Amino acid sequence: MPAPEEEHALRFGEDAELLDRVLRPYREHCKYLKSAVVTASTDPDTAPLTARCEFEIPESCYIDDTGHFNAVEFNICYNQMFYYVAAKAVLEKAAEPYAQWTMDDYWRRQLPNILITDFRSSFRRAMHGKRFYGEISFTRIHQRGSLLINDTRCRYWDDGTGDCRGEVKVVITDAPAVG
Repeated sequence: MPAPEEEHALRFGEDAELLDRVLRPYREHCKYLKSAVVTASTDPDTAPLTARCEFEIPESCYIDDTGHFNAVEFNICYNQMFYYVAAKAVLEKAAEPYAQWTMDDYWRRQLPNILITDFRSSFRRAMHGKRFYGEISFTRIHQRGSLLINDTRCRYWDDGTGDCRGEVKVVITDAPAVG
């Protein structure tokens, strides 16, 4: 799904205070997401939410340096992007049904109720994992009862030729019903 066009989008700049709160559950050496700019689209033909992000992994949290970005780091970075974009959508009332939530709704659900139910990743070209970039697109957000289902795509790249991509479905349980 294409990224939102400027005339149909709201752009939310970096929010260091929100990022700090979103990353609070992580150990200090595992806070890889350094910044993110979120865009919310009002165009039904584009992804409702996207974010461009910057990451830094000074050292692996679980293994000696492999010299490349790996699947574990992919997943941790994905989680941090997802958590931040969802929190920003709530804070800015940027996309339904997140716009109906309070920040307390979000914080109560952040760890126990946000579940990855399908995860696919592809490493097209090896990527350096020290400093790199990422993008997440919420391609579809829909509610089924108390489940909020988020279909997402993501990708990562570095200053060289690194290229990793993924498709992830995230379900938030006990989501407050909308309308």
